Amino acid sequence: GQKPQEPPRHFTTSAVFEPFSNEGKPLVIQYQMKHEQDIECGGGYIKIGPQPDDQKKFGDPTPYYIMFGPDQCGYSAKRTHLIFSYNGKNLLRKTDLPWEADKFSHLFRLVVQPDNTYEVFLDGESKGKGNLKDDWDFLPPTKINDPNEKKPDDWVDEKKIDDPEDKKPDDWVEEKRIVDKEAKKPDDWDDEEDGEWEPPMKDNPDFKGDWKARRIDNPAYKGEWVHPQIDNPDYKEDNDLYKYEKIGFVGIDLWQVKGGTIFDNLLIADDVKDADELADRTWKKLVAAEKEKKAADEEAERKKKEEEEKKKKAEERDEDDDDIDAAVADEEEM
Repeated sequence: GQKPQEPPRHFTTSAVFEPFSNEGKPLVIQYQMKHEQDIECGGGYIKIGPQPDDQKKFGDPTPYYIMFGPDQCGYSAKRTHLIFSYNGKNLLRKTDLPWEADKFSHLFRLVVQPDNTYEVFLDGESKGKGNLKDDWDFLPPTKINDPNEKKPDDWVDEKKIDDPEDKKPDDWVEEKRIVDKEAKKPDDWDDEEDGEWEPPMKDNPDFKGDWKARRIDNPAYKGEWVHPQIDNPDYKEDNDLYKYEKIGFVGIDLWQVKGGTIFDNLLIADDVKDADELADRTWKKLVAAEKEKKAADEEAERKKKEEEEKKKKAEERDEDDDDIDAAVADEEEM
């Protein structure tokens, strides 16, 4: 496995292999990842792509095909990245896939099918699936607004208007504050030293608020104007979004404030059965042992606290007994 250690820094490592294509076959990417540290801010994702020209210089901006795995910064920015490269652009999923960090080993799996569907699994549970065309902006929209059309100048899209027949009552009071007529100038007020005295303001008891005309349906309303659309001349169908011709490297290229993440048991295959077999041999046994150890540690801690509490109560009883004995002795002396 790989374990970035020194924080904070940018970590990179990669491995190259004989390039292959996933044309006509499923692409299965699976790896095991564990944050031993309080991650705070950093990634736990991997990249696959074409062989780099110089592996020693691997890292951003080395081109890649797929970036997959968890990333977080702080308590709110948490997600599982799934980024596909297409025509030189790295495309983020339209909605985030969930991720919550802890200190157990986790199993990440991505399956991309030749029919352009995909599914993401975390610890064997499906966390997201769908169609590449729907969940990423691989292709431009099939329809666009007609550039030769615009909303008519006389188009009325105000649904409600003020009632022209509704008038503000003559006795409507809009003054929120008024002069306090009952206020008197203090006897010790000196106009030369204090300036000209002005009576204070007070809330107007007759204030009714800002007057607004009653709203009515607009008789000229035509509805929301909808821009006419036409076929997008730039749209080209592509049924091979899933396909990559020269998959030749897998790498870790990430930033972490605190090091300590373990990457292990990485697999790129064309059959989910291979991924299941590897998970059964490795991750499932490991995470079961981790959870068993955590439960044992928690039980040991519980017993330790229980014993400390018993010891504390016994000491308090002994102190109470000493106080009683001292009081009895004082009485006997008296």
